[in-house]
Amino acid sequence: MATDHKERAAKYQNSKEPGCAPLPSIVVCPPTLVGHWVYEVNKFVTTSYLNPLMYAGPLAERTRLQKKVPKHNLIVASYDVVRNDIEFFSNIKWNYCILDEGHIIRNGKTKLAKATKQLVCNHRLILSGTPIQNNVLDLWSLFDFLMPGFLGTEQQFQARYGRPILQSRDAKSSSREQEAGALAMESLHRQVLPFILRRLKEDVLQDLPPKIVQDYYCDLSPLQVELYEDFAKSRAKRTVDETVTATDDSSDKKVSSQGTTHIFQALQYLRKVCNHPALVLGPSHPRYDEMLSRLGQEGTSLHDITHAPKLTALKQLLNDCGIGQSTTGSAQPSSSGKDQNSQQGQGLDTVPVVNQHRVLLFCQLKGMLDIVEKDLLKARMPSVTYLRLDGTVAPGSRHDIVHRFNNDPSIDILLLTTHVGGLGLNLTGADTVIFVEHDWNPMKDLQAMDRAHRIGQKKVVNVYRLVTRGSLEEKIMGLQKFKLAVANSVITQENSSLHTMGTDQLLDLFVLDRQSGKSLTAASNGQASGTAGKDRAVKKETVRSILDSLEELWDEGQYESEYNMDAFMESLGKK
Repeated sequence: MATDHKERAAKYQNSKEPGCAPLPSIVVCPPTLVGHWVYEVNKFVTTSYLNPLMYAGPLAERTRLQKKVPKHNLIVASYDVVRNDIEFFSNIKWNYCILDEGHIIRNGKTKLAKATKQLVCNHRLILSGTPIQNNVLDLWSLFDFLMPGFLGTEQQFQARYGRPILQSRDAKSSSREQEAGALAMESLHRQVLPFILRRLKEDVLQDLPPKIVQDYYCDLSPLQVELYEDFAKSRAKRTVDETVTATDDSSDKKVSSQGTTHIFQALQYLRKVCNHPALVLGPSHPRYDEMLSRLGQEGTSLHDITHAPKLTALKQLLNDCGIGQSTTGSAQPSSSGKDQNSQQGQGLDTVPVVNQHRVLLFCQLKGMLDIVEKDLLKARMPSVTYLRLDGTVAPGSRHDIVHRFNNDPSIDILLLTTHVGGLGLNLTGADTVIFVEHDWNPMKDLQAMDRAHRIGQKKVVNVYRLVTRGSLEEKIMGLQKFKLAVANSVITQENSSLHTMGTDQLLDLFVLDRQSGKSLTAASNGQASGTAGKDRAVKKETVRSILDSLEELWDEGQYESEYNMDAFMESLGKK
């Protein structure tokens, strides 16, 4: 791109032909990467080739920057900014339009995807390590930006590729459906492969140390088991009953919407229970006063880490990495990123400890990140130093935190949310990655763990995933494996066979599976009545129809805003 700009400018200088006039280029990326792109361009390319402008900030600031755009030949902006200022950007003829982490436009129905496709440019390029995240329809939206019409309309794509592949994944699919799915997969693979350049790390970085992924299992605490099973008994049946009613009477849109809403809320509730009881046990919970009173009588509190085995496991993991172990006379007090920024340059009486390992710690929810910081790091590991990067950090300040972490080995941990810190960043200052929570979408977790496993890494990267045994989280990990199989079948150089996975087992998510030497619930150990068995059969068919109609699961923040958890908790108390 830089060379093309230079040659085009030189050609125009000689010929003065309007068709050769230099055109600016634009890079659209997540907000966390805007400053990173400008920094990298300035680092590797002289301004005579590329003169980047960081187009960010509030509306008034962006209005001021619009006057500077003609003086720069490269504009770097975030997806949200391009969506909000699309009237300005769509009136400019661009030379190159590069979408970094381009899978963000995988849902072609979003305003963000529609705005991005309005950009007028000579050359289009998408950068993404994970072009397929939920299903093959993601690929259609990406190619609709790159080469509109190449894969037909969305409906044509679904009929030719999407539907046969979806049907073949069912464990009960016929041999004919399996064959049709395999042929559709092979056809799609041949269609798109010439336009996909896949760079594998082992091909270009043969000296890159390996990445080792390990699942670190822990059991639910008695308090979590109680919350989990109370919810399963009180809510699962009602959820199914409502969705059955919705399926039987498709004209009742209100009931159908209500049933689907309950499923989303229930999944989110159970995920929070697996992480920490405090995420669900708030004043709106029907048993809040009762449980807090009982904990007080037992001489403990809700924020005691004994009630959240993930925190205990996390503490042990950090200690195994040499982090948080007491070192007499040399420990530096822990602080958040904001506190550390204020302490910088003031001088501390203690000498910072440089540990052998440094950690990236990912959570899905900001609330869980708050708990890790307050209940574990500050309360029980005060010698640990850390920075924090989440949605509360202004986009313009995020690159500074990344740069500081990479260049200050005395900082032990960088706390991140997967949404903010899981894309595009170079965090090779760490050699250990810990996931406290997991995404339904395996690509997000893969992207996040590769923040440390990339060019510049000199150490073996160890990835630890904290998984609650016998719970919803094990189901999430199984769904991740299936989605990875679909993505690899289309994108890799060789087609691999699709692993089938039944999608009619959603109700299993609501049942705590305690097979390792513990008693099972009545519904799962054969003690259920004939009515319960009949209910399960109805549940499977109902849930399967719901799953087939879902396009993709949202990001965590969308669930929080769309389905108010407090109102949901209040509804539990009315049963």
